[in-house]
Amino acid sequence: MTGGDVSEWSLNEARSWARERLSAAGIESVDADVRELLEWACDASSQWSLPTRLNEEQAEKLRSGVGERALRIPLQHVTGRMFFRSLTLQSVPGVFIVRPETEVLAGLAIDEAGAIVRERGEARVVDLCTGSGAIAFAVALEAACTEVWAVEKEADPFALACRNRDLVGARSVHLERADATALATLSHLDAMVDVVVTNPPYVPADEMPTQPEASADPHVALYGGSSDGTAIPVRIMRRARTLLRPGGTLLMEHSPSQDAALRDAARSAGFVDVETLPDLVGRSRFLRARAPRSTKPTATVTQ
Repeated sequence: MTGGDVSEWSLNEARSWARERLSAAGIESVDADVRELLEWACDASSQWSLPTRLNEEQAEKLRSGVGERALRIPLQHVTGRMFFRSLTLQSVPGVFIVRPETEVLAGLAIDEAGAIVRERGEARVVDLCTGSGAIAFAVALEAACTEVWAVEKEADPFALACRNRDLVGARSVHLERADATALATLSHLDAMVDVVVTNPPYVPADEMPTQPEASADPHVALYGGSSDGTAIPVRIMRRARTLLRPGGTLLMEHSPSQDAALRDAARSAGFVDVETLPDLVGRSRFLRARAPRSTKPTATVTQ
């Protein structure tokens, strides 16, 4: 903006001003952030529906949003929304912000559920450490004939998941506030679940994110409870083993540095057909393992 009357701010002027401010602040994803901030400020569904000139209210909203983003406040906290596959979810401070790679994890769970539905007519999926509910809601809305349970221990994420459930219309998802590693949690589903999907806290102590925005995510949602970050994932894995029916599937997101350790842990927990799958850029990010089809125990499963 060249100054003076914000009512004379054209779309091109607004875009150029926002890009300049965010570039100066060191934002790496300048173009994507400017697009999102313009759509948010103008309440537009796409770039094609943006006005050619911003009115005073739209201009002031953009100025405020760009100012916050230039302070390295996460974009999702500035706009109050985040995108996950086809969903638009609420985002609030204190709750983990969904990442693009987790959309791949959700897709894997949707594909597994779809295969079960084609075979048996219905599927049961459990999402452990659901956070904002993104994975659970994507599975419920994209996988037909699939019943979904989602577990979250922390108060703020659980409250947000409840709001997001209503927002996206996934009211059939069963939300449970509980410890995902506890044997009592969802015990009525033991040996009855087709797919357990989870994006647990897994960040190793020496892989602390360096981006300023990462400090906005709560540590309880990030760090895996041990120096290598695998303590909580292994406990989640063991709980998944008791939830899964014979032949059921575990899908877990993890750090690329943990692929071998978590494959070993899965085999020790009694899983078979253990493998690591890549994320969008080819990094080893997802564990896939199956409960043996035989009901004969292959390992001792303990907490």
